[in-house]
Amino acid sequence: MDNDRLDNFMIDVLREIGNIGSGNAITALANMLSKRINMNVPKVRIIDFKDISTILGGEEELIVGIYLGLKEDIEGNIMFILDMDSAINLLNMLLGKEVKELDEISMSALSEVGNIVASSYVNALSSLTGLKIAVSVPSLAVDMAAAILSVPAIQFGLVSDKALFIETIFQEGDNTVKGSLFLLPNIESFQKILSLLGVQ
Repeated sequence: MDNDRLDNFMIDVLREIGNIGSGNAITALANMLSKRINMNVPKVRIIDFKDISTILGGEEELIVGIYLGLKEDIEGNIMFILDMDSAINLLNMLLGKEVKELDEISMSALSEVGNIVASSYVNALSSLTGLKIAVSVPSLAVDMAAAILSVPAIQFGLVSDKALFIETIFQEGDNTVKGSLFLLPNIESFQKILSLLGVQ
């Protein structure tokens, strides 16, 4: 499944998934916060799994990872990842106060946002493909990028080497949040998605 085969039409469709998913996620967050949230146009790419840690700033970068499993018609994982500054800014938005460290309440809030964001993208993908896709209960970890990425690497590293990468930057007041979402279907599911989206 070479990047060369992902023609302009395909990238446009994937970008549309990013746009719809991001839009739905921002709307849900804005309703939750009763605040206006601005969003940049999402960046959408197909990347090699091995390049994810580089995108996140290196294997030793401390990050927050919210991880969900995919089931039904698609099997795999979806991860929503924040750098520490973005995680703190997001918590400032959510809790309406300046957050200094990640406590139990903060972790719960981030997990819920990760669930909302991931579900928004999965629903967009489901709508465009007609596939039935369910997500598991989210699990959250704060660790170095290499450690967080080891979970999907162990589960799916041998059967899938590609990921759909969607970067969304949103802002509320002085708080800017850069969220990186990685859709990691297993190879059979990835081919199914591409076929339904128009890639033979």
